[in-house]
Amino acid sequence: MSQAAATLESPRSARPEWRLPSRGRVGMASLIFAESSFFAIFVVAYLFYLGKSLSGPYPSEVLEFPILNTVCLLSSSITVVFATRELARGEMGRFLFWLFVTIALGTEFIVGTGIEWYGLIVDHGLWIDTNLFGTTFYSLVGFHAFHVTVGLILLSLVWVLALLGHVRQANAERVELLSWYWHFVDGVWIVVATVVYIVGI
Repeated sequence: MSQAAATLESPRSARPEWRLPSRGRVGMASLIFAESSFFAIFVVAYLFYLGKSLSGPYPSEVLEFPILNTVCLLSSSITVVFATRELARGEMGRFLFWLFVTIALGTEFIVGTGIEWYGLIVDHGLWIDTNLFGTTFYSLVGFHAFHVTVGLILLSLVWVLALLGHVRQANAERVELLSWYWHFVDGVWIVVATVVYIVGI
């Protein structure tokens, strides 16, 4: 009887003890949830006012799908995974390399967005107050670009600190949490690009 009882209890004792998630993980998850709500509002507003501009230019006349920007930004989600993995392994050289590639890809996205906006303003006269399309376009895409810029600043700060020896393997979890934010920004772009450049045209 005692042996049978011990056999039944042994799987329970072998289970790992459940612990509360770290404050950092909870905080980042909460931030992502809150920011998702804000983006949802901008997306709904864009779709609600789609096609209601009384004057041009209209989306189909001025917008082209930003293929290079999209490829670079989505690729940066892969490179940041490589970076966090190498940091967890203690491979600082490889971590610095992949984090730099991530920053470079994100920077290209911002530069490409700037070039697109320059063309819309100079070549097509589309300002934020031109029509409803201009207002909702710059608000939605600009809100996303702002988040990418914040992410780039944070990633660049980590890269500089790592270069100076202040980021080590022990900081892997914190850098991983920053990568969560970057994945969130990349994921949001899929929604934004679909709504603006595919559905909206």
